Amino acid sequence: MDTLDVLIVGAGPTGLALGVDLARRGVDALVVEAGEKLFPGSRGKGIQPRTQEVYDDLGVLDAMRAAGGPYPPQLLWKNGEPLTTKPMFDAVPADEGAPYTEPLMVAQWRTQEVLYARLRELGGRVAFGRGLTGLEQDAEGVTARFTDGTTARARYAVAADGGRSTVRRAVGVGMTGESVDPSPFLVADLRVRGLDREHWHTFTDDDGYGVALCPLAGTDEFQLGARLPEGTEVDLSLAGLRRLVTTYSHLGAADVTEVRWASDFRPRAALADRFRVGRVFLAGDAAHVHSPAGGQGLNTSVQDAYNLGWKLAAVLAGRAPDALLDTYEEERRANAAAMLGLSTSVHHGEVRRGEATVQLGIGYRESSLTEETRANPGPVRAGDRAPDGRNADGVRMFDAFRGPHWTLLAPEPVAGIDGGLPAPESYGPGVFLVRPDGYVGWAGETAEGVREYAARVGVPLDTPRHAV
Repeated sequence: MDTLDVLIVGAGPTGLALGVDLARRGVDALVVEAGEKLFPGSRGKGIQPRTQEVYDDLGVLDAMRAAGGPYPPQLLWKNGEPLTTKPMFDAVPADEGAPYTEPLMVAQWRTQEVLYARLRELGGRVAFGRGLTGLEQDAEGVTARFTDGTTARARYAVAADGGRSTVRRAVGVGMTGESVDPSPFLVADLRVRGLDREHWHTFTDDDGYGVALCPLAGTDEFQLGARLPEGTEVDLSLAGLRRLVTTYSHLGAADVTEVRWASDFRPRAALADRFRVGRVFLAGDAAHVHSPAGGQGLNTSVQDAYNLGWKLAAVLAGRAPDALLDTYEEERRANAAAMLGLSTSVHHGEVRRGEATVQLGIGYRESSLTEETRANPGPVRAGDRAPDGRNADGVRMFDAFRGPHWTLLAPEPVAGIDGGLPAPESYGPGVFLVRPDGYVGWAGETAEGVREYAARVGVPLDTPRHAV
């Protein structure tokens, strides 16, 4: 029987990102995956700017950029003729505090390859062919049984096994949700001739049904997306997808040369009733299911992992009380609920892709982990995302934050605490303690009170470096 600190069920982007974060913290974690290999499709392909910041910290942003590319503009077709071109997203201006403002396109299978390679580089493990058949927990840990006859014992377990989560059902958590659109949808990865790769080609009828063919950055394939009339019987075979493409576009059947992967679905928005049950946590699609519109699902999922990783590590190391883990549900469930509403609004055309969807405004001001002690806070408050920028010494904040630590930003040395960095002027006056996931946990006029906060949440302030 494997004996572990953390068992992660599911090797999608959520499980792999959590595995990476725990591996760099020295946590003994195992990712188990029911399939014999990583997921083969492109389903979630949009990497929002906030997730790019997460990937920067996890050490994979350069590899993600190499694996993908920018989004092309949308080209609308009618009766076999190109009509008009428009950007897929409203532009969001970059500045020193937010260096990444444009979504990056990376096919989900490539995202998983990058995260898997990073996990292996850090000494992490994925066990394939291990579908979960049973899970029980007690006061000391979790016991899991798998389809290959093996068992594992872990202090904590994380469900990252998707919308039909076996773990979620095992711990008796329900999901509350609703249909976003009654129409059948499908997505597929195809090889296609006769279209340029500089546009996202869209072929729709006046009633809104049709297909879109998006060149998948970093590959030689197109992602087919289709919305079909209610009652349509979806055929995912090569012949069926050829009929679909020829019905709505000017392309011939022979122009669709290969199907690499295909899936159908009904857009739905659903939220798990709880994100924590004892020693079991729900993350990603196991906790929230989105319409794909607006590219919020995968990004919200990766940020679940980013929020949970440092908290698990702190509790496992004995630096923080178990109660710290309750803040995962407190912070992430409210965030997921907001992102579900946003995804649905984008699906219905009520919100444009752009500033609303880049996720740079996500914060935790109302969290019990957040302490803002200043009477008149400046532009950056406790609970806010800590912006990038350079301080008077020329130190870039994202360079200082990168790694599994907390970071103290103070204009002058703090007695009894080694290290510390001045904040950029853009932060405004004050002292800031930045969490490992890049949010300001505590802020004050002076450092008075920071030690008490640090003791409560398990921050090792005696670490002799600027990053504590």
